[in-house]
Amino acid sequence: MDRVRGRAPSPGLVAWLTVVWVLLWGDITVANIVNGVILGATVAVLLPLPRVKGLGAFRPLAVAVLVGRFALDAVRGALEVAAVAFRAVPPRSAVVRVALRSHSDVILATTAGLTSLIPGSVVVEAHRLTGVLYLHVFDVVGEDLEEAVERVRRTVLAQEERLMRALSSDAELADAGYRPGWRVGSGELDASSGEVRP
Repeated sequence: MDRVRGRAPSPGLVAWLTVVWVLLWGDITVANIVNGVILGATVAVLLPLPRVKGLGAFRPLAVAVLVGRFALDAVRGALEVAAVAFRAVPPRSAVVRVALRSHSDVILATTAGLTSLIPGSVVVEAHRLTGVLYLHVFDVVGEDLEEAVERVRRTVLAQEERLMRALSSDAELADAGYRPGWRVGSGELDASSGEVRP
């Protein structure tokens, strides 16, 4: 009985597989929906997905902060890239190395994805074992190159923190060096040393 209970399919996964099945058929009918549920449940039981570290919580307020700030950054990035076209000075590009705080593959991949979706930067390489992202920045703004690169690192780490506060458990936050809770910026992150300063 425990073995059957342990292999019970996730309702969310079954629903998602059902939606995919109906979309593949291109016709919303009762038969397609029923077949999708049966097939989704069968696949979920026979081919269970491994448990994923890094999604230990769901905090609605932190998710709202994450989505709102991402939308703001995307608009600002698009405006900055557009402004380069009207600028006399050519852009100063750089490849920046950022060591993330989390040990979760999901957080690494999602941070890389969110960073690449913001115009002006794209992740060119991600090291899973070390948790390091290398991103190409279209235009590193600032007189001092070191300070400009450090600002890029802080931006990526802030993105990772917002993501972790939205989806990671308090234990995962503490493991990454952040104070538990949903509020972003409860500790000042020193990007170079990787320490959290109160």
